[in-house]
Amino acid sequence: MQDGFNIDLLIRALVKEAVAETVSQLARDGGSAPVKRRLYTVEESAVYMGRSLEAMQHMIGAGKIPTVRLDRRVFIDVRDLDRLIDQSKT
Repeated sequence: MQDGFNIDLLIRALVKEAVAETVSQLARDGGSAPVKRRLYTVEESAVYMGRSLEAMQHMIGAGKIPTVRLDRRVFIDVRDLDRLIDQSKT
């Protein structure tokens, strides 16, 4: 430490700022963010499952897949999709 200057604190601050900027840039560009999304729309869930939109809506209506309702939008938790896939294996 020289004249109240701590190089370690400066490095940490710069790294923290760089990471925040990188994550922000990925989100803006629609790039693959380092965090996997947990909630998918019904349409995105159909793609994830390799099913049609109508088939996904039927599975929701039949109670095979629980939904998450936020405001007026309907989402599906990817963990529930993965669980359904695992339980359907023979």
